[in-house]
Amino acid sequence: MNGFRPGDPHLSEPAELYGEASEALPRELPKTVDVLIVGSGPAGLTLAAQLAAFPEIETLVVESRPGPLLLGQADGIACRTVEMFEAFGFSERVLKEAYWVNEVSFWKPDGTTPEKIVRHGRIQDTEDGLSEFPHVILNQARVHDFYLDVMRNSPTRMAPYYGLRLVDLTIAHEGPAKAHAFPVTARLERLDGEQAGRIETIEARFVVGCDGARSAVRQSLGRVLHGDSANQAWGVMDVLAVTDFPDIRLKATIHSAAEGSVLIIPREGGYLVRFYIELEKLNANERVSNRNVTVDRLIAAAQRILRPYTLEVKEVAWWSVYEIGQRLADRFDDLADEGAGDGFPRVFITGDACHTHSPKAGQGMNVSMQDSFNLGWKLAAVLTGRSAPKLLHTYSSERRAIAEELIEFDREFARMFSAKPGSASASDREVVDPVEFKNYFIRQGRFTAGTATRYRPSIITAEPAHQQLAAGFPIGMRFHSASIIRLADARPMELGHTVKADGRWRLFAFAADEDPADPSSGIGAFCWFLSTSDKSPVRRYTPAGADIDSVIDVRAIFQQPHRDLALEAMPSLLLPRKGPYGLIDYEKLFCADRTSGSDIFDLRGIDRERGCLVVVRPDQYVAHILPLDAYAALADFFAGFMVPAW
Repeated sequence: MNGFRPGDPHLSEPAELYGEASEALPRELPKTVDVLIVGSGPAGLTLAAQLAAFPEIETLVVESRPGPLLLGQADGIACRTVEMFEAFGFSERVLKEAYWVNEVSFWKPDGTTPEKIVRHGRIQDTEDGLSEFPHVILNQARVHDFYLDVMRNSPTRMAPYYGLRLVDLTIAHEGPAKAHAFPVTARLERLDGEQAGRIETIEARFVVGCDGARSAVRQSLGRVLHGDSANQAWGVMDVLAVTDFPDIRLKATIHSAAEGSVLIIPREGGYLVRFYIELEKLNANERVSNRNVTVDRLIAAAQRILRPYTLEVKEVAWWSVYEIGQRLADRFDDLADEGAGDGFPRVFITGDACHTHSPKAGQGMNVSMQDSFNLGWKLAAVLTGRSAPKLLHTYSSERRAIAEELIEFDREFARMFSAKPGSASASDREVVDPVEFKNYFIRQGRFTAGTATRYRPSIITAEPAHQQLAAGFPIGMRFHSASIIRLADARPMELGHTVKADGRWRLFAFAADEDPADPSSGIGAFCWFLSTSDKSPVRRYTPAGADIDSVIDVRAIFQQPHRDLALEAMPSLLLPRKGPYGLIDYEKLFCADRTSGSDIFDLRGIDRERGCLVVVRPDQYVAHILPLDAYAALADFFAGFMVPAW
């Protein structure tokens, strides 16, 4: 848009201060930063990749490891997470490398020979239409690589600083907080080479702890994880093996009669496979480290559980043992309570720093990244002056509620997985009916896919007063994509893929069944309001000189076949001129796909007679449903948390 440039289209033009390549970054630590991110795991890199898109925000990522992760422990990637990866631009890379979880098989003791296992069910992993993306398995380190590429290609050419350990944080609490002060002081210890032991001090406007279950940020806040342990030890190993077990390339759950349970997760590449292996119960207050479990013991346990099938392990790529437990922090920020006077949070915790649980349901990495996706755009909105600091209160309230649901799910899932197979009574928590376990797995499919998240009403999530206009876009839930056809070039595509991780709000205007070229039509009048009225949120919150879609991106979807509409007759707001050359953006107009049986108006229950407006948050969640002519309600919604640009 700013001039022709060859090469990788994912490589953004560098911000003036940052140069052309990450190698040119000054590696001396800055004295002050806008956001200090502690930890470069999935949560930290999700947050960093979002903030990297804003050159006016100085972000520093510090990591105690000496370099990038080479082999990660997490591997399950839910459908909802792949949708998020699409917003960052690397979903195709993930899908190309990953193992796709298409089906799940269930095994139980043979009714006539209980010491042997037999398959008793096989189901589709995710229901049809749940997402345009599958549930996949990919090494966490590769996810890190993709995020690091996003950061490296961003305007800021961001890269983590390795070999730095957080010692402690102090927060200056002095009267009403100011959005542009540096109230948080972090002390960091260098762990690298000649400078090992040297203490660096950095002042920050905001600090985010993405530093795991032993989080130094959480400890600096004086917060603890509350919960309990199930006193159950499990082992996990990634192996190359030869076996006659027929479902070795399917996700498989196995309950044996007396030897425990196993969860099998095939890994990417066609050969590697992960085993989660149930070990014995722990005594009260006992740690699994006291048992001195060896990898040979894990292999022997897996071999016993798989009988009558054989398992010959050729190589162990990685293994570990862990204890099942569910723990949760009281709050995910530094505030004493929600109504902390005129203040707003300055320090946040995400992922394992604020919630821990068992890994078998594959939720840890996914929920951690969703924590950061929720927080990142809010920090950017406040730091760029687009939103009032009260927006930051919504992070802890929204994400802690989701973590509570995860803890409850995980507690029941872990119990059923560890229970002995049999005919269970309601009062017997030590026994599980294998059929009931399979049915529970099916019922919780949307939760494990990450698509069941629903945010409660708040300043950024409206009450569902007009939900009937678009029943398939529940307010508070993710914007469920569907196929459409772009008007300008007849390209079939997914509407949800237009929502990128760039901090912008989206207004999806679904037109009524009328001529959209008529200025008096619902879509015509709506565009006229947004273009001309002083109450228009598009005009009110877009800075002078910025592209008209730089804060709120408006797009329209029509019911007519794409060949029946004249592009040149569409409202000018939907063909905006942008950049220094005033080039026309032709990618705001779409039509329903009426030939493939996937008409978005039918799929998402959109009122064809009235049309509607779907307001979508920067993190892809539906914030509001309104009639197209509800101008005052639209203006009032954005006025609740945004700051006028003029």
